[in-house]
Amino acid sequence: MSASTDASPARRGRPGYDRDQVLAVAVALFNEQGYDATSVADLASRLGLTKSALYHHFDSKEQLLALALDEALDGLEGVLDEPGASVGDPVERLGAVLRGAVGVLVDKLPYVTLLLRVRGNSEVERAALERRRSFDHRVTALVAAAQRAGQVRADVDGAVATRLVFGMVNSIVEWYRPGGAVDRERLAHDVVAVALDGMRTR
Repeated sequence: MSASTDASPARRGRPGYDRDQVLAVAVALFNEQGYDATSVADLASRLGLTKSALYHHFDSKEQLLALALDEALDGLEGVLDEPGASVGDPVERLGAVLRGAVGVLVDKLPYVTLLLRVRGNSEVERAALERRRSFDHRVTALVAAAQRAGQVRADVDGAVATRLVFGMVNSIVEWYRPGGAVDRERLAHDVVAVALDGMRTR
């Protein structure tokens, strides 16, 4: 009935950020000056909020980090569950995983950038690194399946190949800028072409 009853609790405080907006600003600040070097006071200042208003949205700085890393990891893990990554020839599935991973990186660039910078300094970071290792193991298993099918060179170690390919994919965060000369689809195409052309049997 009144305006106060219609207001969402997430919109309290000036200038009225919601949780997603607070998280996005936090991720940008963590990437800019480092997670460990960023204080709650720094974040409140960037948002123009009091610390108490910030704590209305999130319990702690660590909760912000956990949610940000989940955003990146959920995207990457979701790629492995897509039909293109789970049905068909192993090498085609591998191509789908690479295209999907590039798509996640582009769509969630700040979040993936933050994920790639964690070093296991806290329980949250160690859990994220474990999830990332699990993702890598699943991709390595796909490389091995492609090798057994005779589609990928047998003289290449599957785990090493996975690390090399994702080293290339991960390097995108250092130079890719949305809206630049290379669009999302062309970038995914080029990554798959470079990676799989070097791995395929001749």
